[in-house]
Amino acid sequence: MYKNICIAAILLFLTSCLRVDENLFNPDTTITAYKMDEFEGEVDFILDNNYKIPENLVHVFTLDSEGKTIHGIYIGDTAKIKTDTVIMYCHGNKWHMDFYWQRAKLLAHSGHKNRFGVLMIDYTGFGLSKGDPTEQALYENTSSAIEWLKLKGLTSERLVIYGFSLGSAPAINLTANPKALIPAKLIVEAPFASSAVMVQDAALLAMPVSYFVNVKINNAEEIKKVNQPFMWIHGTDDDFLSIKTHGELVYSNYSGKNSQAHRISGANHGDVPIVWEFENYSKAIAEFIEN
Repeated sequence: MYKNICIAAILLFLTSCLRVDENLFNPDTTITAYKMDEFEGEVDFILDNNYKIPENLVHVFTLDSEGKTIHGIYIGDTAKIKTDTVIMYCHGNKWHMDFYWQRAKLLAHSGHKNRFGVLMIDYTGFGLSKGDPTEQALYENTSSAIEWLKLKGLTSERLVIYGFSLGSAPAINLTANPKALIPAKLIVEAPFASSAVMVQDAALLAMPVSYFVNVKINNAEEIKKVNQPFMWIHGTDDDFLSIKTHGELVYSNYSGKNSQAHRISGANHGDVPIVWEFENYSKAIAEFIEN
């Protein structure tokens, strides 16, 4: 009897600690405005003034996504979306767009100053985008953002989709199952293979995944449908999403003919651009997009 009570108590403790649903979504909705360069909270890195974006090329706006208002930031001249190459940047699971602003700026400057347009949004339940974060909202919100780009004149051959961490899910899903536009190229940084692998990595318990998680994301399966050129970036020392159990599985399941793998030695989950060095990172991104 005592043994059964102990086992039940241990399982209750583990399930309370290891809900992947809660770990996947870590938003902050306490902000009242986006600060961008003036943001004083934690970030993975801060770029110097060489990467500054002119005010006239920063557009903060809202758009409708399945009846809900979500917030976005576009870097670039919106009048030139009809001719520019645009990166749809799908951010990770933390807080809101201010945390990822430096990353978006770095992408905009890949190749040379203000080279690419970059669109970033806050998913439902992140930042000023009200509501509850869900897996479905990731896909719907990103699809709505791509529809916004299409209405501004973007065409499929000039759309590149980039997913970081959690953002790898909408990036891969909407490349594999396109809607408004068909992305020409796919880039993922520190992707996770599936919610099942996250549970296995975290719990190491032979129990049904559904016991721990309601999210059904499976990037390792969805990537099999992708034929577009594919670039994978992952730090070898990633202690949040292991390169071995997550990134390598996603990359090995890609069946297209044009792929690049960048295993960044010594890099953790959030510092790949630093360890790789900004210039090398930017050059690799630009060459992949332009070639």
